[in-house]
Amino acid sequence: MTIMVGFHLSGYRTFKHYYLNDVLKYQRPHFPGLVSYHRFVELMQGSLVPLCCFLTSRFGQCSGISFIDSTKIRVCHNQRIGSHKVMAEFAARGKTSVGWFYGFKLHLVINDQGELLGVKITAGNVDDRDSLPELARSLSGKLFGDRGYISQTFFERLWEQGVQLITKVCKSMKNKLLPLFDKILLRKRSIIESVHDQWKNISQIEHSRHRSPVNFFVNLIAGLVAYTFREKKPSLNIRLPQALPAVVA
Repeated sequence: MTIMVGFHLSGYRTFKHYYLNDVLKYQRPHFPGLVSYHRFVELMQGSLVPLCCFLTSRFGQCSGISFIDSTKIRVCHNQRIGSHKVMAEFAARGKTSVGWFYGFKLHLVINDQGELLGVKITAGNVDDRDSLPELARSLSGKLFGDRGYISQTFFERLWEQGVQLITKVCKSMKNKLLPLFDKILLRKRSIIESVHDQWKNISQIEHSRHRSPVNFFVNLIAGLVAYTFREKKPSLNIRLPQALPAVVA
């Protein structure tokens, strides 16, 4: 587990190069029982459940201000969807604002300090709103999301749980009054996009070289765990105000 998490903090682009050029050469004193690369890849599958448990223990605390979003995790290029077999049993075609993809969706909730509060992985064709009840189960206060989370049914359900779902309105919808503080936080929702950027560009949770579904999930969860150890996370330095006027959303 330590080696897999360390890979996402190492700056290497591929795990093979990291293991052969760093772990085997320089980290033997820390891991005296190291095996060959191919054997290690086989053993990785047994770490999925422990990694999931460890990730849960690394979640932060809800501060009353949370952000929810999803990001695509492609498993192959669109031109190779027809011939892709490794993830055929789990992955699905999905669509985002930038186009179609084949793979999974990673749904997540963070607080205003950039700490993970909840994570869920679904097939690419799953509606973002379907993950709301599970991800918001342990939340309180305000939850900010994009237009993909607009739903009166889910709004009422979360309201009963003590969570206020706040989203931007569609062009065809009537404007609604929002406190100025909520309006400002809604514009700061891009903080969660910065988290996605770290996972995909600094860590290596998205690539098309996997040969095993289990190892795909192991790599993904290890990348999420690695993020929780980063000292500098995207965050908002804010304090709850006593009272601010309402504005039109």
